[in-house]
Amino acid sequence: MRRARARVGLLWPGVAVAIVAVVLAALVNRLVPALSPAVVAVAAGAAVASVVGVGERLRPGLAFVSRRVLRVAIALLGLQIAVPQVLALGWQSLAVVAVATGVTFAVTPAIGRRLGLSRGTSLLIATGVSICGAAAIAAMRESTDLPDEDEAAASALGVVVLYGTAAIALIPLLAGLMDLSPAQLGVWTGAAVHEVAQVAAIGATAGVLATAVTVKLGRVILLAPIVALTAYRERRLPAAVRTSEAGPTGRRRPPVVPLFVVAFLAMVAVRSTGLVPAAVTHALPGVTNVLMAAALFGLGTGIDVRRLVRGGRAALLGGIATAIIAVTSLAGVALLV
Repeated sequence: MRRARARVGLLWPGVAVAIVAVVLAALVNRLVPALSPAVVAVAAGAAVASVVGVGERLRPGLAFVSRRVLRVAIALLGLQIAVPQVLALGWQSLAVVAVATGVTFAVTPAIGRRLGLSRGTSLLIATGVSICGAAAIAAMRESTDLPDEDEAAASALGVVVLYGTAAIALIPLLAGLMDLSPAQLGVWTGAAVHEVAQVAAIGATAGVLATAVTVKLGRVILLAPIVALTAYRERRLPAAVRTSEAGPTGRRRPPVVPLFVVAFLAMVAVRSTGLVPAAVTHALPGVTNVLMAAALFGLGTGIDVRRLVRGGRAALLGGIATAIIAVTSLAGVALLV
């Protein structure tokens, strides 16, 4: 009992600050629906770290929300995905998603190496752009033994915010210029835009909300296999490679399949049975968004904004990766949808 009280006393200052940040993020989201609570929370965390700093008293609680709470949020994300609904999109839309996501994830790290970026930064930018934005970045960061994970995550999160927000204005404009049908616009939006909230903003404005969000959730399903395969690959890397950028004090090898990824898949399976009550499925997105915003606020407090501003190559890689997934998915839409 004494140990539990000491643990709570250690964590509560950081957790309390995260709760305040989530409330503020929710208020901003109400005023500007295109800005998801998660994205606002990341920005708030970076602002707090840059302006007032994060004292030692807050660090244990922020570390708790950025890791433990994050894992719960990602697992619950699986309960929003019903496989039959995704399959009902048809093989054409699923093929667009699979090819665009796979090509972007595979090609982006190689381009990052050519630009002189670290392995961690290239991998996390590839993950965030190709799968589902901030949640995917956080999941990959948790699952792999990246030597520069804080700086890499900061760069990747900045890319997702920058280019995902720009897509809200550009995707409908380009779709109008190219005379895309509503079905084509819905699939292209879901297959190319980074964050679920950004997809929903475009879909609601253009009248293709259901299609766009369902396609996007098809991309989210790919989070589990891509993270698991990458974690397995990282585990098999020689120790010299895994610690080359971190020095001789490398950390433990990542697990073959992280437990929270297994939980995510289990939640997808549960939702796909159709047995989850409607009241639960209706409330889940809100609960997941709150937990994710808290976790990403904690992650955001590790961002060095000055270093991020100087990191022009990361922004360039993010723009290239965004162009790759946009062009690849648009080609697929034009050919198949």
